[in-house]
Amino acid sequence: MSLAARNQIDVTVRLAGNVIAAIEILPRARPPLSRLFAGRPPASLLNMLPRIFSLCAAAHQVAFLSASEAARGEEISIATRQHRIALIVAERLAELLRSLLVGHFALDTTSAAAIRALMDGVSMLFGSTEPSAGQVRRGATARVAGALAALGISDEDGAPTLASPLARRIAALEEDNTLNLVQMQHSFLSVADDCDVIERLLADGAEFCHRPDLEGRIPETGAWARQMMRDQLSPVRWGPAERLKARIAEIARECAWLQASAYVEPAENGIVESYRLGRGRGAAAVECARGRLYHAVELDRQGQMSRFELLAPTEWNFHARGPVVRSLEGAVLTARQQGRGAVRAMIASFEPCVGFTLNFRDVGDA
Repeated sequence: MSLAARNQIDVTVRLAGNVIAAIEILPRARPPLSRLFAGRPPASLLNMLPRIFSLCAAAHQVAFLSASEAARGEEISIATRQHRIALIVAERLAELLRSLLVGHFALDTTSAAAIRALMDGVSMLFGSTEPSAGQVRRGATARVAGALAALGISDEDGAPTLASPLARRIAALEEDNTLNLVQMQHSFLSVADDCDVIERLLADGAEFCHRPDLEGRIPETGAWARQMMRDQLSPVRWGPAERLKARIAEIARECAWLQASAYVEPAENGIVESYRLGRGRGAAAVECARGRLYHAVELDRQGQMSRFELLAPTEWNFHARGPVVRSLEGAVLTARQQGRGAVRAMIASFEPCVGFTLNFRDVGDA
């Protein structure tokens, strides 16, 4: 049996004329983690996590370590905590940059040198995982910052300079009127939800992991949600342009933080949290590139794994009644063919790291 989780999501859009009548989402598949991990010492599982989770692997390792330590009642040093936060921020930066490279620079031949430098910096960031790699990480971040400046992102607020490739891409997304979205209520997953999420995670296990909700609330999580909460903004527009701008702004903020000589101030509130839940039980939450990630573990009297549950950000955003569905249901495609491209851009803007297939069907089709 393959250990790797199936990361691709299948999305079907049901059209009634030019109106999106329904969104059907086939969720990802994942291996039976509790059964695979049961009876093993937690330390032996760390190297397995990147094999199982190709996305945000460092975040999974930090979450698992933090949850296991909480279950054993262990305290970590300030230096260890700072290293883990720096590791999460570096991975988040690398994942967000990779989404820009794949989604927006793949066909840009005019910026080839800057793109190559950016790719080199991303590779260096992914390789800087050891506690002693702070200097390497700062060097990689400096290389990334230089490449971003060449691509038109030099301010800490992340606003691309006029006429830069990203500025043109944002303008094109803003001017695209082939998909008219309807008004909706927005809700965001935050550190304040941790205790409720963890309680449900341990009470309902896999059932909650596949279809999470908080008393009917299915919040959004990710870069745009972080910006809305951090800056206390009220969403007026929430299309692909706004979400791309939020990712660019976060890239600029994280570059500035990683280039600091010492990580004294936290990158943001709640980026890594752990919770001791009693003897042999612990949980952790990590704010990774895609959003808030949860791990919960239970250990037997010998300190071996007896239970492991996790909830990834994707399960909120791509819930059958979640943010992706709510943002698109009822929307009107003013130009049917071009509007399909706008639908794809909208879905991709929630989690640019996650692959998905997209199919359109008329209502009544088998």
